[in-house]
Amino acid sequence: MSPTSFTPIIIPDICYGITNDGKPLLLDIMRPEPLPENRMPVVVQIHGGGWYQGGREAEHNRFFAEQGFFTISIEYRLSGEAIFPAQIEDIKMAVRWLHEHAEEYHLDTQRIGACGHSAGGHLAALLGTSGDRQTPEDTPVVERYSVQVQAVATLSGPTDLLRMGGWHDAPDSPEARLLGGPVQERMELARCANPISYITSAVPPFLIIHGTQDDIVPFQQAVLLYEALKAVGANVTFVPVDGGHTLHNDWRIDVREVLAFFQKQLCDIV
Repeated sequence: MSPTSFTPIIIPDICYGITNDGKPLLLDIMRPEPLPENRMPVVVQIHGGGWYQGGREAEHNRFFAEQGFFTISIEYRLSGEAIFPAQIEDIKMAVRWLHEHAEEYHLDTQRIGACGHSAGGHLAALLGTSGDRQTPEDTPVVERYSVQVQAVATLSGPTDLLRMGGWHDAPDSPEARLLGGPVQERMELARCANPISYITSAVPPFLIIHGTQDDIVPFQQAVLLYEALKAVGANVTFVPVDGGHTLHNDWRIDVREVLAFFQKQLCDIV
């Protein structure tokens, strides 16, 4: 893929799956126009909001689409609708949808990157580390399509719910809503929700961006992920930011950092 600038177009409200209770799950596409000659690398953008709020943010994908990436911004079941693992199941369903529609949308599904901020960063990291496993003990079970992505960017994301501490252990915390009860009473489920639990030497390249003054998700969460990835020899880039949970307070700065990472890892553009 050349660094030519494209005009992004949005295709909203595409159903990528239906939950067991009949709820359609939607995604928004933002893609380059005209289509590049070669099949496009893909960015999966996962929104934040503490797993209990938030929604699709296709506009965050504009920078990627301008540089030739096919992007999707997906909804997933929030914790008020279903507890974990519903959220990661939905995201993996969206990745399978990409494989199913690769021909239709001109996609290179061997070059998929996942990114997200806060809860979205947690889910992006979990997608990257767990891949085709359901629990940390599972061996990968590949169905018709693998859900393993080739690069992950996590921004301000939790990585080990058992070591968040403080108000995160409260019965009404976002983590408790995600797990269906306080973290310390749902320790096994929390372990299965931890991206750090699944790390092996087979994980894809990671970009970790985190604010050193983050008062929502402790900076130590990023350190834990970085150290665990380094311990297995993974390809990991750690970018501490002199800021809080919203990093630079301008998402465009952070998205450009992620864009450069995906260009390097998925497109061989340095």
